[in-house]
Order: sequence, then C-alpha cells, then structure tokens
Amino acid sequence: MNAALTENRALSSTGTEFALELKNISKLFGALAALEDISMSVRPGERRAVLGSNGAGKTTLFNCITGDFPATTGSIKFFGEDISEFPSHERIRRGLRRTYQISQLFPALSVFDNVYIACRGVSTGRFSFIRPRAKDALMSSTDELVQIVNLHDVRNTPVAELSYGQQRQLEIAMALAGAPRFILFDEPAAGLSPTERADLVTILTELPSHMGFIIIEHDMDVALRVAESVTMMHNGRIFKNGTPEEIENDVEVQALYLGNADE
Repeated sequence: MNAALTENRALSSTGTEFALELKNISKLFGALAALEDISMSVRPGERRAVLGSNGAGKTTLFNCITGDFPATTGSIKFFGEDISEFPSHERIRRGLRRTYQISQLFPALSVFDNVYIACRGVSTGRFSFIRPRAKDALMSSTDELVQIVNLHDVRNTPVAELSYGQQRQLEIAMALAGAPRFILFDEPAAGLSPTERADLVTILTELPSHMGFIIIEHDMDVALRVAESVTMMHNGRIFKNGTPEEIENDVEVQALYLGNADE
C-alpha cells in the first residue's frame, strides 16, 4: 500500500481496545433533544454503518464526534484519549476526518490542487511559503490519493467541470489526506448513479484494513456492502445494533424503513 495511507499505521494500532468510544452522548438544541444517551464503541479498523430515517440524529452524531457541535453531555474518546473538550482542529490533528452531505470543495481549482490543499492543511509545513518542488513528498501523496479515487485522468480539470459523482470521489481523496486513523463518511452515495455507487463501494472496500470508518447512508445496499457492523438510529436514540445480515432481515428495521414504525 502507498506511503500516503500507511505512515500512520503504527498510530492506528496503539493497543487501545477502541478507536472511538462514545459514552452517554446527548445533544440539546434548546428544548429539543437531537441525541439522547448515545453510547457506542468502534474497534480500530472496524467499518460501521449508521442508518436511520431523516431526523434520526445521524449527522448530529457526526457533528458531536468532530466537535462541530460539541455534545451537551457525555464523553468521547479517540484511541483512548478523551477528546470531549477538544476543538475540531485538534481532533483533525489526531487523525479524525469526515466528509459532509454538501460538497465543500474549491470549484475553480483543479482536482489535484484541491487534494494538495487538503494534504498541506494537515502537514507540519502547512504555513510555509516555499513553493513545492515536483518531488515534494506532499505532491507525491497528492498524486497517490488522486489515483486511489480513480480521478487521475481528470487531475488537472477544474472541480466545477466534474460530474457530481466525481466530486464525491474527490471529497474522499481529501478526507484521506494525511493518512487519517478514522473517517466519518456522511452520505457519500447521495445523488450518485448506479455505476458511481458501484465505484464508491470499490473505493471504500479497498481502503487499508487498519483504517476504520463510520458511514451514514440512506442507501442500505451500499451501506451493508461496505460495513461489518450496523447501528440503527431512530428519534435521536440507538434503535438496534447488529451485523449487516441481522439488520437486513430484521422485521422492526424493515418496518422503520417502510415508514410503519411508531414515531
């Protein structure tokens, strides 16, 4: 596997039992409880899907994990370190990454430049004004990430000219910058064609085995193909945990997705 994704392998295998550990997480917006008493543990290298209907609290959960909207109560540990009070940038520095439902790209810049900026942003030399050379390590890492998400043929194309599916692939490349230890994917298959969804599944399943992730996804077919464990959410609470097979065949889960579950 290329250097860009293996340099933090040792950090991802620190001997801690869990990569991510949430205990009694709740998030209040005034009188509204968006999350209530969420506890979840994810092992290093584990791939988990978090499923649920709109309003279940999935994205709010991601916001609490990343520090975008800190939890009202509860604690979060990342590879054994309590990050509950850390700002977002400190969580990123420790190897936590995420993608968003709405693309956050630089449309006037090329694919390569977008990925390079992401790599530069998490590097120790991010404040340097020295112009990078062709053999600069970050340039090499950028090129490797562009290839991983199958965008090498459009590496010099402005992002504004990419298809929507290619933009989502670019977001994944940017999330991989700096060899993260754990990634949160927020509905990466939304708006993709069947062919693009198949490409997404390939990209996610071919990530290094030590790199764990949680994926929020409405498309159960995509989610269940890339995950080894599943957490169902409903009305801000954990509704059920299980393997992909257990969740797919669960009568209560089927009722929830068909809209027959009690609100």
